[in-house]
Amino acid sequence: MKKRLVARALEEGFSKCRVTRPDAIPQAPGRLAAFVAAGWHGQMRWMAERMGWRGDPVALWPEARSVVLLAEVYTPGHDPLAVLERRDRGAVSVYAQNRDYHDLVKKRLKRLARWLIAEAGGELKVFVDTAPVMEKPLAQAAGLGWQGKHTNLLARDLGNWFFIGSIFTTLDIAPDTPEVEACGTCRACLDICPTDAFPAPFQLDARRCISYLTIEHDGPVDEGLRPLMGNRIYGCDDCLAVCPWNKFAAAATETRYAAKGDLAAPRLEALAALDDAGFRAKFLGSPIKRIGRNRFVRNVAYAIGNSGAARLRPAVQVLADDPDPAVADAARWAAARLAPY
Repeated sequence: MKKRLVARALEEGFSKCRVTRPDAIPQAPGRLAAFVAAGWHGQMRWMAERMGWRGDPVALWPEARSVVLLAEVYTPGHDPLAVLERRDRGAVSVYAQNRDYHDLVKKRLKRLARWLIAEAGGELKVFVDTAPVMEKPLAQAAGLGWQGKHTNLLARDLGNWFFIGSIFTTLDIAPDTPEVEACGTCRACLDICPTDAFPAPFQLDARRCISYLTIEHDGPVDEGLRPLMGNRIYGCDDCLAVCPWNKFAAAATETRYAAKGDLAAPRLEALAALDDAGFRAKFLGSPIKRIGRNRFVRNVAYAIGNSGAARLRPAVQVLADDPDPAVADAARWAAARLAPY
């Protein structure tokens, strides 16, 4: 059954499939509690809520006997760091340059789940960032990969450009051997971080992480961090892009992850002009839509302020009286940065 499951997962388009037990991460509750106690979760209050479920998969669903972990690769076909030199363009995280991975991965998971029920019965639940599940520790316990010094999952045969999906099931499936961390003395991901968001290897203070600041953080960003964000307007790929294990990265097979239209390097002035309707239309079916127009345009204003391009000043000047206080604040900050001396 295990061999057939893995074979079917690969047929469905997943790059790797491994299995673990729900009780395989006994260290998770303590690590989660320490993370929250340090305040490193910032405004992500959901990290602190239901910690009992998040830290212990057994508590989430006591009937589950196995957890199937799956990797779906989205390796970019271009250098994601190149856009950082084009200061009048926005840098969008590779995973968000086209369709929302939640939809694509979940559909694949559901197809695999239907097959598993038809073949072996049992009950199951599928998750893709949609429940209090610590997928990365579970994935390491299953042998899918290991959590690197940047806290993301990476694998010898996949690099670190992949999504994680999970299937909790009441079926008793033989578990795989946990993966062993193999970062060695490498510090590439830690040293490249623009905001020094890693207090130590394998630790992340989300409050300084550009992915957190551009996606999860609501309201104005600390003025000391704004210049360090550069032109990153949604997420940040720096620590992923420099990982040496990417030389073994598998190629993405899902074409709907490839950059759509101008999202590989969008013009900042065009994005700054988006109203709510224009934002929703442009990002229909994109994960970017989740953060809403105000937070997104706030990010764009910071990027314009960091561009050094005086010609972009009018694009933020019109936002100085925006109804959203964070957008207006960002616009005034950006305009002042570009003002002639």
